[in-house]
Amino acid sequence: MAKKKKTKKLMMTPGMKLLLIILLIPASVMIYSAFLKSWFYHKEISEIEKIQEGFDIKIPAEYIPIYIAAGKKYDVPWTLLAAHHRVETKFSTTDTLISPVGAEGHMQFMPCTFVGWNHPSCNGLGKGNIPESEKTDPKVIEKYGGYGVDANGDGKADPFDLEDAIFSAANFLSRSGAKEGNIEKAVFQYNHSKEYVNKVLYYYKQYERISPLLEKEVLAWFE
Repeated sequence: MAKKKKTKKLMMTPGMKLLLIILLIPASVMIYSAFLKSWFYHKEISEIEKIQEGFDIKIPAEYIPIYIAAGKKYDVPWTLLAAHHRVETKFSTTDTLISPVGAEGHMQFMPCTFVGWNHPSCNGLGKGNIPESEKTDPKVIEKYGGYGVDANGDGKADPFDLEDAIFSAANFLSRSGAKEGNIEKAVFQYNHSKEYVNKVLYYYKQYERISPLLEKEVLAWFE
């Protein structure tokens, strides 16, 4: 009977072991760091949800940093942006982001308001007949005096992009008086309805009461 060949065990030298340990340390640190970040992220989200107990619809935690950034850039309360988002599309949870009268996107801009009322097709309620290629073109928006903003730097100002929509709303509200503290006037400019104004102000005041706590929790994500 032929003898089975013994397979040689791969022997690692002390130098190879040391090298392997050195290579594994960064990977272990990255995995541990990712775990900690995930744990703290979910912990902060649960805290934010707890702060909002009693609200009919809670402000999505992941949207709050966007509201804060847009609010700082255009000098308007971030809670006002959240209130508009709540009233317009229930934080983007409505069945469609296009209204029966033609308002578009997360914050429900009429195309002529977003692109600019100086566009030759704009009249009436502001639906216009603006080509799709022009609707998101920052140069076209600048030309016609619109409020659309390319917030994420992708070369488009898109009302169906959450960041662009929120920053565009902040731009509109700021230029409509919110920057000077004329909150009610700015909201009315957004939608000429007293009922609409009352709804937005209701949620704005509700969010203002807890804004310091929410901001504290959000800032903890970045520590």
